[in-house]
Amino acid sequence: MATRAGRTGSQASSGDLLELVRTGRATTRGALQQVTGLSRATVGQRLDRLFRAGWLREGAAGPVDSPLGGRPSVSLEFDDAHAVVLTADLDTRHARAAVLSLTGELLAEHTGALLIEEGPDAVLGELGRWFAELLEKAGHRAHEVCGIGLAVPGPVDSETGRVVQPPIMPGWDGYDIRGRLTRAFAEHTGAGAVPVLVDNDANLMAYGEQRTGHPDCSAFVLVKVSTGIGAGVVVGGSIYRGIDGGAGDIGHIRVPEGADALCRCGSFGCLAAVASGGAVARRLAETGVPAASGSDVRDLLASGHPGAAALAREAGRHVGDVLATVVTLLNPGVLMIAGDLAGTAFLTGVRELLYQRALPRSTAHLDVVTSRLGERAGLVGAGAMVVEHLYAPERVEERLLAMGV
Repeated sequence: MATRAGRTGSQASSGDLLELVRTGRATTRGALQQVTGLSRATVGQRLDRLFRAGWLREGAAGPVDSPLGGRPSVSLEFDDAHAVVLTADLDTRHARAAVLSLTGELLAEHTGALLIEEGPDAVLGELGRWFAELLEKAGHRAHEVCGIGLAVPGPVDSETGRVVQPPIMPGWDGYDIRGRLTRAFAEHTGAGAVPVLVDNDANLMAYGEQRTGHPDCSAFVLVKVSTGIGAGVVVGGSIYRGIDGGAGDIGHIRVPEGADALCRCGSFGCLAAVASGGAVARRLAETGVPAASGSDVRDLLASGHPGAAALAREAGRHVGDVLATVVTLLNPGVLMIAGDLAGTAFLTGVRELLYQRALPRSTAHLDVVTSRLGERAGLVGAGAMVVEHLYAPERVEERLLAMGV
């Protein structure tokens, strides 16, 4: 039968066995035989390919289960030391980049100013330079990189890795991000081509947070409120993207209170035009408070600025009103608020309207929380995306064949 870990029975491949070990479903040779129904010899042959590739290692021996004695079972482990992943998370005015292990451990990190409005050629070229410096800092070489994951603040067609009509990414629509980042990495490291995967930042933040903090939550929603507003949805352990990457773009739902507010997408009345970090910053600037972006609002909130707190709570009420519909539709177990405005004032506003407008049944088992990973959530999610893509059973088989193993 088909399972999340791939095929079982006589069709189970080396990739299926690796998936079983990686997910902890079967971590000894005996357990693999039991789950797959393969013979001891066949399991041994298929595991041998994984050992030769350097993807599997033996761990400690377990206890002897049989009262008759015998040799203890040797545990099998995914060897995360054979490669590393590069990830980056772009915002409108700055970016973060990192080197991660295959199990998500942060090995090196850099944060710096990077204006997305300068266009994809310049921004991705700079990321290539950052990646080269980070690898040196982490003590790894370019040939150890198995893939690159990139989070961007716009809707992404996951098949092509291209952003589709992004409101806050001028000049990026339809651009070949994968190709340019591949070239930038090669230019700065001399390495060959590596797989590049791209997704929306809220999607990857949700993926990172769900996998690390809420792995048992089968319906998880994260709302990022920064320069814009977007949501990431993880259902059954997988990102829900919609048919072309547009799922979760709640910042462009029309709200009555914003009828006269012009959004960066060109329409009037969008939620992002009245409740995003950028919208709050504009309202503060109108009163003489120096604020130009969501990050400025975040700093003001951290310092206890009363005007910023009042506007953040009001923005939270607008978002909570929209989230009442989202929660009623998806019935998630966790609703996480993240981004520049994710603080007490904003969260208070969200809860006020959410619990007032949503059906009681939809919120009875709902946890409304803030981010655990903070600004690293997108990096962690991007790394997990790359690993899950490259070590999926069918792709493992393709890669083993290409290696001649």
